[in-house]
Amino acid sequence: MSDSENRFDVLIIGGGPAGLTAGLYAARARLKCVLLEKMMLGGQIATTEMVDNYPGFPEGIAGAEIGPLFETQAKRFGLEVRQFKEGLKIERLSDGFNVACGADEVLYCKSLIVATGSGWTPLGIPGEERLRGAGVSYCATCDGAFFRDQELAVIGGGNSAVEEALFLTKFASKVYIIHRRDQLRAEKIVQERAFANPKIEFVWSHIPLEIVGNDGVEGVLVKDLKTDEKRLLKVAGAFIYVGMKADSEIVKDLVKLDERGYIVAGEDTVTSCPGIFAAGDVRVKPLRQVATAIADGATAAIMAEKYIENS
Repeated sequence: MSDSENRFDVLIIGGGPAGLTAGLYAARARLKCVLLEKMMLGGQIATTEMVDNYPGFPEGIAGAEIGPLFETQAKRFGLEVRQFKEGLKIERLSDGFNVACGADEVLYCKSLIVATGSGWTPLGIPGEERLRGAGVSYCATCDGAFFRDQELAVIGGGNSAVEEALFLTKFASKVYIIHRRDQLRAEKIVQERAFANPKIEFVWSHIPLEIVGNDGVEGVLVKDLKTDEKRLLKVAGAFIYVGMKADSEIVKDLVKLDERGYIVAGEDTVTSCPGIFAAGDVRVKPLRQVATAIADGATAAIMAEKYIENS
């Protein structure tokens, strides 16, 4: 590949709604841009069964359908997408950035949009890491079908936990929702659906202590926070949704991060490093949804265009 083919006005890391929208806007502005995505396009939303709160789809839309739609639209205007390519290291130059994305592959860009999103926070309890992929999961839509007619546990009480528990009832005979509080944090409409589902049983005011099993998950040891009583819930799988952590490792030495690792950037997506913009879930913000990610992506592309014009 020639050197000119590896030089871009804008390089976007992350192929979720924020990154793909940034690519759409940058391409329409006739900027030469490339998007790197290490996994599947669509980001976290691709693992969500149904999105009901994105405007324009009265009956909702499957999460897995959103990414390809965004990709097709952005490519129509000239966005180059390099899937299964990961930004590994960023070098700041006087006139831009070098981004290493392979053993001997380096891309140059005048501006950089970081849309790397966030991932699920592990519990950090015994058995979790050892049994990951053998019954421990962070993605119900990815793994739910492996557990037909079996009992499962979902750990957490927010929207993601409850929505994924509802999805798992399509396969499981019973789904326990283990929550450390005595009420859910999920939206009321989501709670109502869960309370009405006969396959869901709530385990209130409990915390998981250990995920038990040899070659696969056999149960979750939980403790009642009110009585300190411990008991084993016999389940074949444990799905964990206890919060998110920012995927900001690649820029930790270049931009300011908050105490949880999210990139500090305002609604203009401008970071502490000139030429780097943060969009979507990786940015410090009060709401992480498809709609806000899209807004960030559009803003980041416009700000990157202005930055290049003024450099």
